[in-house]
Amino acid sequence: MEVNSRAISAELAAERARIRHQDDALATDDIRRRLQRLTASHEKFERTVERDLEVDAAGLATMDLLITRGPATPTELARAVEISTAAMTLVLNRLEASGHITRESHPTDRRKVVVTATEASTIRAHDSFQPLLRGVDTLVDSMGNDERLAVATFLAELLAIYDEAISASTRR
Repeated sequence: MEVNSRAISAELAAERARIRHQDDALATDDIRRRLQRLTASHEKFERTVERDLEVDAAGLATMDLLITRGPATPTELARAVEISTAAMTLVLNRLEASGHITRESHPTDRRKVVVTATEASTIRAHDSFQPLLRGVDTLVDSMGNDERLAVATFLAELLAIYDEAISASTRR
């Protein structure tokens, strides 16, 4: 689907005009700025966790996959992190040297290797993320059902916008 920038600009202008007439509504620009701050804060948080765990961005993404999805082959990890298998080998070498992962022979295909996050590393990662997760849980628990629905709907639609932007970018 091709995006019509004039139609989007007109929609945004109409939305801004509508919000200006509602004293209690946040302006579109304010929401956009808050999303930018959220993105910047998330990136800063990830850099902090990377420092805590002594890994780089690709290492953190790989650890996240191993902890949340479980053991995987290097090829599966490379696809998920969207890097080459050669680059993944370097990531895994660094993670293994720092005690974050183990590599073992695949149980049914001796030509393959299965990568697993170590228990100690998993605990360290959980400890790094717990303050954020507890804070989000507390915030969500403090919301009423209507607020939760509004936020969930907004986030689902925002994710769809990201997916479309990514798809449009890859089609170029």
